[in-house]
Amino acid sequence: MFKTVTGEHQGMSEETAEALYRDPEQPVSRRVEDLLGRMTVEEKAGQLVGTWGGTLHHLNEIDDVADLVRDRGLGAAAPFGWGGSIGTEVGEIVDIVNRLQEVAVEETRLGVPLLFNVDAVHGHAYVADAAVFPNGLGAAATWNPDRIEAGADITATEIAATGAHQNYSPTCDVGREPRWGRVFETFGESPHLVGEMAAAKIRGYQGDGIEDEESVIATAKHFPAYSEPVRGEDAAPVDVSEYKLRNTFVRPFEAAFEAGVESVMPCYNSINGEPVHGSERYLTGLLRGDMGFDGHIVSDWGGIRHLHEEHKTASDLREAVYDSRSAGLDIASVGNDLEAEALVDLVESGDLAESVVDESVRRVLALKFRLGLFEDPYVEKEHALETVGADDHQQAALETARESLTLCSNDGILPLSGDEDVFVGGPNADDLLHQVGGWSVESAEHVDGTTIREELEAHVDGAVSYEQGTTLNSELDVEAAAEKAAAADVAVLALGEGWYLHEFGAGAPRTETGEFPTRERLDLGETQQALVDAVVETGTPVVGVLVTGRPLAVERLDEQADAVLMAYFPGSQGGRAVAETLVGENEPRGRLPITVPRSTAQTDVHHDYLNQPRPIGDHEHPDSYDPLYEFGHGLSYTEFEQRGVEVADTRVAPGDTVDVDVTVANVGDRDGSEVVQVYAEVESKTLVRPERELVGFERVDLDAGEERTVTVSVPVETLGVYAPGDGHRVEAGDYDLVVGEERHTVTVDGSYL
Repeated sequence: MFKTVTGEHQGMSEETAEALYRDPEQPVSRRVEDLLGRMTVEEKAGQLVGTWGGTLHHLNEIDDVADLVRDRGLGAAAPFGWGGSIGTEVGEIVDIVNRLQEVAVEETRLGVPLLFNVDAVHGHAYVADAAVFPNGLGAAATWNPDRIEAGADITATEIAATGAHQNYSPTCDVGREPRWGRVFETFGESPHLVGEMAAAKIRGYQGDGIEDEESVIATAKHFPAYSEPVRGEDAAPVDVSEYKLRNTFVRPFEAAFEAGVESVMPCYNSINGEPVHGSERYLTGLLRGDMGFDGHIVSDWGGIRHLHEEHKTASDLREAVYDSRSAGLDIASVGNDLEAEALVDLVESGDLAESVVDESVRRVLALKFRLGLFEDPYVEKEHALETVGADDHQQAALETARESLTLCSNDGILPLSGDEDVFVGGPNADDLLHQVGGWSVESAEHVDGTTIREELEAHVDGAVSYEQGTTLNSELDVEAAAEKAAAADVAVLALGEGWYLHEFGAGAPRTETGEFPTRERLDLGETQQALVDAVVETGTPVVGVLVTGRPLAVERLDEQADAVLMAYFPGSQGGRAVAETLVGENEPRGRLPITVPRSTAQTDVHHDYLNQPRPIGDHEHPDSYDPLYEFGHGLSYTEFEQRGVEVADTRVAPGDTVDVDVTVANVGDRDGSEVVQVYAEVESKTLVRPERELVGFERVDLDAGEERTVTVSVPVETLGVYAPGDGHRVEAGDYDLVVGEERHTVTVDGSYL
């Protein structure tokens, strides 16, 4: 039987209370070693296993969590967040956190505080009235790392105020499979863009260091290649070459390490037949060895038991625990006491060296000391109430949403004057849950925001009528919607997808819309398209607003509508941002971080496709890249010119940076924002390279009639490639840097790794 760690639960002895590890004046390393030397095997195992509050595989009430902390010594907990949380209101959450911390600190032998974790991927969105930012794709559409860093800083402040210490964010996955249910969490298809945005999030979360009371531990996930599963099905196997693994999927993690990320989470998938949670090749060989990561590795939810139950590479849970620990995993983030029991048995039987456990415990304890938890484990309710969802935080969420909205097409109908009679319809016109997207609260009552319908009613002087018409996948009253649209000057149809988490549908009990879309299709579905058809037939101009977490194939909508606005999942303030953009109070500034295909058949279309032969000739081959909307695309209400591209140094060497100067002019009559995008094209190199690849970008805001020279810095290393067997290298020769229609050749002197 698994032993309790506290005996009769008498709490700390007088001797323990005076121990060296209790002295904040001592170096962290000495405190760690002192505490480690006092711990039993059971206590060590407990520090490497976490638990949850709420419903996951079964219901854990707060008393259940307290018992696991007190009796089993579990060292981490997720008492609010995904899976039917036991706390949503701020005050409620603080009470839960403080109670559980009191159990850990006062009712266990050594008084080791808990590490609380949360999935706050786009704001502290599992907490009522928090500032909810656009989800990953929307954040990336800003092409503004400074904006994303500022939002992450706010998120960290709200997280810390409610007592959490570790955020399971950012998502470093590269969005290569639009059918995949979690593509909305990614920062798009470009490894460079994903890396820049992930690094920005890390800087925002961790600030000057996790020792800061308003900073939290950032967790780069899901290492190393989660986002191109077969069939697009979440957690399905990934078969990937070493070339693609290192040049596409691993690159954002390299950016995360450069930004100082403290933690990494592996992916659920098997990669080339090896489940990563049990793979020494990926966690020790690649992550710690080749890439030099020395932080702490935390499992995804259920990732260890999957080795036995799903992957079937382990005969039972004990073997799964052994495989994960041998591979290099430190902590089972949301495990259970059975995993701790198995770990104790492995050590006591001699099957697993205690030194392996000790190394992981050192990492965990060091984090807890650095966070200051031994000195101040509790949080203040009043401070939390004042902090979460503060006005300036919501304003920041609004600014991010404004900057993310991407105008994909416009026949001149936008911006609206505001005097029109407007019809509003569609499943996403009046639904806050769909608007904030996944990894959020389960009830609209807990969202401090307004819908597209509500905000149009506030921003339009003409009459605003409303009829939903359809849910995501079932008809309500299309005829009534068409009748109201016919009487309006313009129809705004908010279409797309609903709230979802890993997969493709909303799923009970969070919404009642059912599953949409299926994994096999990316179009609007029959019912939503029927609504569009009916409204178009009235002759009333149509503006399509896509609230979605993936690039939907909407070629038919593009042909029918007078304008298409990509809203992504824009967050708590997204309704206001959309309305302001439609009436011209906000300039559309977003640029697509991912390619929008013409059809489901184009699921593998990306801007950085590899060069290929055309043995029969160009006339016998379709264009390799012919999407509906290109990566980096986005229209404005004003006009820009990019000209006078200059590269000062055209001969470069290892360690150099190429500065690309671009003059950007706003030649329209409205203030606006443009994004300078620099692409590299490579010829005559040892390995096949992409036709073009994003290597740098810079956003610039310009008043009407203003022009400015913008510098985009491109490190020479960015022009290189990972060569299997050799490592990263930049070959000598010519590289073209392309901005719009202009290109400049840069010559690299000498090949180097």
